Amino acid sequence: MLSYGIMQGRLTPSKGRGIQFFPFDNWKEEFYNAKRLGLDEIEWIFDDDRHEDNPLWTIDGIKALKGVIDESGIKVRSVCFDYFMRKPFYKENLEQQDSVREKNLDVTKVVLEAMKDIGASLLEIPMVDNSSIKNKEEGKRAIEFLCDVIAIATTMNIKIGCETDMPVGTFRQFLENVNHNNIYANYDSGNSSGLGYNHEEEIMSLGSYIANVHIKDRKYQGTTMRLGTGSADFDKVFSSLKKIGYSNSIILQAARGEDGKEFDEISSQMMFVRDYCKKYDME
Repeated sequence: MLSYGIMQGRLTPSKGRGIQFFPFDNWKEEFYNAKRLGLDEIEWIFDDDRHEDNPLWTIDGIKALKGVIDESGIKVRSVCFDYFMRKPFYKENLEQQDSVREKNLDVTKVVLEAMKDIGASLLEIPMVDNSSIKNKEEGKRAIEFLCDVIAIATTMNIKIGCETDMPVGTFRQFLENVNHNNIYANYDSGNSSGLGYNHEEEIMSLGSYIANVHIKDRKYQGTTMRLGTGSADFDKVFSSLKKIGYSNSIILQAARGEDGKEFDEISSQMMFVRDYCKKYDME
């Protein structure tokens, strides 16, 4: 059954913090606003910025988060591990790579333990922008790291999902090279439209690898736009998801509207997405 969710921070005014951030000042309220909007889940963000203040990092924080989940009924099924995007060890010089890698692994272990405690089932590792894999050596080192993470995550029944900017053939080969039944893909409609990729070709090729879907819109070689105003072909996105029998999370990660009008903006985005899901008989 489809689960509708939103990326954390989208229900909080940006106040100059950019399009995506952890809402230290408002994270609890986001759960209750998500409930009012008829959402099912929030995709949690774990970033490098003040990461030791993130509730997933401490016993008290986890306790508070579990309380809000229970009270609001809004689940956290996935965690977006933006920490990795800020500190991709394979971008460091050779002398620093091993130490940065070990730090990444140590932080990942803490996050996985917290996820197990709150019942989250997917850790999404972004390999885009600052952490984009640009050559075979970076890919080789990334796979080695993923194998170490998967070995830990599998014992906790947590899936590992990758988000990349690779062409679909290269991405599928990358996943196959990891060679483990606990490696998955996160599909992002906006990143794909921004790169000029074919949604149908990507989704049909990745198929059962897809464990999570981010919905956003971008102009080709441009920035994130309001849903329906960029280059994403949402008919192809949703018809293809229907064809592969996708029934997991649909996460809103769309462009922000005016500060202070988050509720209205997300309500409109929800209507946009649900209309497509109904059109292709996904609900």
